[in-house]
Amino acid sequence: MKEQQPSTIVKACKVCAEQLDQPCQCAGQYHQTLRELLSQQGDDGSIYDMIVNERPNLLAKAGVFVSKKCLQKQRDIIQAIETVIAMPAYQQRVLAYAPAVGHYQPLALGVFFGYDFHLEGVEPKLIEINSNAGGALINALLVRSQQQCCSALLAIDNEENTLEQTFVNMFLEEWKVEGKTKALQVIAIVDIDPASQYMLPEFLLFKKLFEHHDIHTVICDPSELTYHDNALWHGQLRIDLVYNRLTDFALNLASKQALLTAYLAAEVVLTPHPRAHALYADKRNLVVLSDEAELIALGVEAKTRAILLSGIAHTTQVKPSDADALWASRKLLFFKPAKGYGSKAAYRGDKLTKRVFSEILNANYVAQILVQPSQLMLEIDHELMAFKVDLRHYVYNAHTQLVSARLYQGQTTNFRSPGGGFAVVRVVAD
Repeated sequence: MKEQQPSTIVKACKVCAEQLDQPCQCAGQYHQTLRELLSQQGDDGSIYDMIVNERPNLLAKAGVFVSKKCLQKQRDIIQAIETVIAMPAYQQRVLAYAPAVGHYQPLALGVFFGYDFHLEGVEPKLIEINSNAGGALINALLVRSQQQCCSALLAIDNEENTLEQTFVNMFLEEWKVEGKTKALQVIAIVDIDPASQYMLPEFLLFKKLFEHHDIHTVICDPSELTYHDNALWHGQLRIDLVYNRLTDFALNLASKQALLTAYLAAEVVLTPHPRAHALYADKRNLVVLSDEAELIALGVEAKTRAILLSGIAHTTQVKPSDADALWASRKLLFFKPAKGYGSKAAYRGDKLTKRVFSEILNANYVAQILVQPSQLMLEIDHELMAFKVDLRHYVYNAHTQLVSARLYQGQTTNFRSPGGGFAVVRVVAD
């Protein structure tokens, strides 16, 4: 059997080579089951067409094997980060550069944090945290469509509930921790021009899921919301909770003022919220979390420091004064905007031009040690092709609910690679 290269998942997570050389292909045979599952949820075929036909690169053609030990190391890194984020000293440190709205402290925790990992060498490395990670419900559907194959190996961290029920319980918990005693009745899923969004099918799935649990749900643009009579409204409908899918994390634009006003007046539960982004997802936070001197100054204990320093890709703030050193070492770096998301305006250093580098120096960027992703070989249209892999933990209240993978080609995850997209993660023994 052909030997895998050191950068592959075989070396990264010490997985049995025979299993990885022949990845489970049931991921490429889910269409009929997927159609049946959606039909059971009342889909007339439109959501199925959005997922399978209109977005053919949303779901990958194969699953990913990862060792139990490797996943546990990722959970250890997540727990270490959550421990530090809970520290008042850390919060004071990162809120110093956060927008003013980030200082407002709601009681809701924030749904769907996304912890993203690459598996280079023999250890997983966290490359970023997202505060409104999309795809969880799409992945839950993908998992269910494949439970007839390798079901015992699927990376699901809930024993009592289905993933869908776990997600509903999470939103009910957000409602409860804000001190609400009446039943949660109305949710608004909010994004800019939702009908044009790539993840529209997931919005529609959430709407069906919430309404199955007797929670009336609207999907809308923030400009459709108004604030009056001490409440947030969509037309004549009073909104209890907003599932926030916006990428304007500080709610700066005028079209979001009604939402911002209601949020600051505590008249609506907003999740995830600006403070969640400020504490977790601003890329500058990784500068703090991967710097030993910073961690010592914050009072982080030695064991937690060791986990963070070995488990997070080292990150530094880009400064014009460091231009020469950054340019000289650029091939070892990945440049990301501090408030970026979805790999937008992110650049591998070896692809940089002088012009783009100049723009980066004068913008708010961080430079992260380049962590090469692991690779998986798949046969696509009778041709063997290499796909890069990253792993995402969907996390709520410091607990992983689901682990998924994304297969892609090119610099970043992009859902444009034929054969790539979201992939199920299967756990194997060490």
